This record gives sequence, structure tokens and C-alpha cells, in this order.
Amino acid sequence: MPRTVTVGLDGSLESRAAAAWAAREAALRDLPLKLVHVWEPVPEPIARASGTDTGTRQHRSERSEMGVPPAEGWGRIPREAAEAVRQLQPDLEVVTEQLPGRPADVLVQAAEDAELLVLGSRGLGGLGGFMVGSVGLSVVAHVQRPVVLVRAPGQATDEPATHADGASVPVPPVVLGLDVEHPDEALIVFAFEAARRRETSLRVVHTWYPPPYYAYGTPVNPALHEALALSAEAELEKVLSPWRTRFPDVEVVELTRYGSPAYHLVKASQDAALIVVGRNARHLPLGAHIGHTTHSVLHHAGVPVAVVPHD
Repeated sequence: MPRTVTVGLDGSLESRAAAAWAAREAALRDLPLKLVHVWEPVPEPIARASGTDTGTRQHRSERSEMGVPPAEGWGRIPREAAEAVRQLQPDLEVVTEQLPGRPADVLVQAAEDAELLVLGSRGLGGLGGFMVGSVGLSVVAHVQRPVVLVRAPGQATDEPATHADGASVPVPPVVLGLDVEHPDEALIVFAFEAARRRETSLRVVHTWYPPPYYAYGTPVNPALHEALALSAEAELEKVLSPWRTRFPDVEVVELTRYGSPAYHLVKASQDAALIVVGRNARHLPLGAHIGHTTHSVLHHAGVPVAVVPHD
């Protein structure tokens, strides 16, 4: 079976939004969609404490050992999600799977055979941004495939649309956060291909700070600030030049800004269809890490966020 666009389901509004977004993405990529519902077996001590009778506990235990959910109703979540996405994308191949285990571990395993993993992320609304749970953060930190986190409906869409008068509505841009000192091909390719599939523009954000020896004890110098800004613009243009040639049909808008990368990425993505950020895939001595900028974007961006692991 070819690689899939895989969605982690838990029955929440956010996971249903993730499934809808993933169905659109799978159609754009011409790939099957896999809906994965993870159920966590109830430990025996908790089952005993709940007052469940012996026969019921034994029944659930036997079903768990066979890899079967503890109750027939559990099948409703992937079944209803599949029905919903088939209404959105009637020609899309959709498969469902129910797996037992710890959600983070199971989803990391499921992502190994996926082209892309999509998860729902609970939004607090307004300035609150995302509340990314421990499962989502753990998956993002350990998966070696791109992961997209999607909020509930109500954000910018990448679906083609028209005004009431018949005029077409431009698809919002894709936003890419780029470090020109360490530009990664996987990250750049993901963003350009995402923009090309949606037939929209790519907005590339690069932020800069003065070198450390300028930072302390240096009076405000407008000429120096302008020189550093022009240098940052030249570096960004140099990095993107070969990619403009490789993707001539993608309009590229370059943004160089002074200050916090996370702040400017979130600001630039307010009217975007998708924001693309990177994560260092190498495991450091203390384990896998997401990175400060990516972590902040995941919590505060109001649009789907794609996290692309790279070396």
C-alpha cells in the first residue's frame, strides 16, 4: 500500500477538524487517507476501583488482549469520521484502524508508514492560542515525519472559493519560517510544494538580531540598523534564489524582520492557510526537543502548523 496521510482521532471537535483538513491534503497529494483511533486499555487496579463487576472486567481484559476495543461503541468514532470525510472528498480512498496502547507511542509508530501525520490541537481562542497537550507535543518531538496540528473549524481555509458576484477568492498564502544560517532542504521543499499544491504564494519570514558585540553598550544607530537589515535581506534572497528557479510557478514574498522569530511568524500567519516550521530531528543528550520558536508557534498560531523534522 502506498504511503498515506494519517490522522489521529480521539472523537473531539479538533480531531474531526484535523480529519477534514487531512482529507483535503490527501486529495491534493493523491494519496489514501488513514484514520487511526487509539484506545488506551484501562489498567486492572483502576477497573477494580471503579466498581466494575468481575465478569465485565474479564470481558474487557479478553477484548484488550485480542486488540479489540472494550465496547462496540468505540467503533463509532472512526466510522463517523470516515463518513464525514467521504462527503467532503467522495473520490478519496479512506481506511480506518483502531489500535490499543498509549496514544503518543501508537501515533509515533503509525507515522512511520505515513507521508504526513495530522493531529487536532485544542485552541483556547483569541490571544490564548493553542493548548497543545502532552500527547501532541510528545508526538511532534519524536516523529520523523512532518506533523500538522489543526485547530477546530473557524480559521483560514485553503479551499478555493468565489465571491457572491462570481469572482474568485485568492487562497491564503503558506508561511515558512526560515533560518538562513542553517537552511534545510526538507523544510524548504515542504513549504514550496504546499504552496504549489494550493496554487498560492509562499511568504518566507526571516528574523535577525544584531551580532553579540553590537548588543551591549552600543547606542542607537539608525545607519547600522539599516545596514544589518539590508544584509539580512540579501542573505534571504541568496538562499531562496535557487528555489525560485526550481518552483517558478510559486510566487515568493520575502519578509525580513528584527526581533523574535515566533512573534513575527505568528503575525505573518494571521491570514495564512498554513505555517511551516522546522524541528531538529537529532536527539540531544536530554532527549528529543521541539525548539523554542516552534514550541511558541504551536501554542499561539491560529492556523494549521506543519512541523518538519530535519537534520
